[in-house]
Amino acid sequence: MPVHRERRGRVVLLTIDRPQRRNSLDHATLDQVSSGLRAAAADPEVRVVVLTATGERAFSAGLDLKAVAEAGMPDPATSPLHLLRGGFPLPVLAAINGPAVGGGFELALACDLRVAAEHAYFALPEVALGIAATEGGTELPLRIPLAVALEIGLTGDKLSAARAYELGLVNRVVPGPEVLATAIALAERIAEHSPEAVRTTKDLMYRSIAIDQATLRARAREATAGLLAGRDAAEGMAAFVEKRAPRWAALQHDQPSDR
Repeated sequence: MPVHRERRGRVVLLTIDRPQRRNSLDHATLDQVSSGLRAAAADPEVRVVVLTATGERAFSAGLDLKAVAEAGMPDPATSPLHLLRGGFPLPVLAAINGPAVGGGFELALACDLRVAAEHAYFALPEVALGIAATEGGTELPLRIPLAVALEIGLTGDKLSAARAYELGLVNRVVPGPEVLATAIALAERIAEHSPEAVRTTKDLMYRSIAIDQATLRARAREATAGLLAGRDAAEGMAAFVEKRAPRWAALQHDQPSDR
């Protein structure tokens, strides 16, 4: 199995396990990451997903070009990138245990938060292959200054974890052995809160960089009214007053919405 799924309380851990191929993404790996994400989204007890990989040599070297040569390009519609960039409801954290290159970088970018090992680096070498990083790499200017994004995309040069942190692409940079524990702790911190409020906050923040501000404000008012009318808002306020841990209602998942 190229991907392992493990449940840790309210967190699901998905681990890409192809260290002999630097955790590159072949058809089976992409399919299993996608199925793991769908299973997590369908489980009302799961609040957060953490995506990582085996070893320290690579988070992912990107698309497995040998597999592509043998079986053709994977179907983008079944890719985990399509799921993650299409309004996936749960927060997804990338625990980046090593270099993330090409499609591996794009997979990390598609996650919501990123914890990186000190020795990790990021690169988009697609231009060296005569292609473009159109599964998220070309959207870097939405996240970092245009000139920096262009340098990364046009040169294919490596971006260190420390520099990625300075640019805001990475939330934490820690020693390699601490990456997974740090990501799990961050996931558990998120999982403490109302699942409906977390889901709504994630949705609104993505919408804020994709739509005009007037529409965003109207959507925010609508979402706030919905949250205030729900059980979690009342429970959260009551728990605060009573100085106890809140007992959140189970979230009823539906299909991921478009961002």
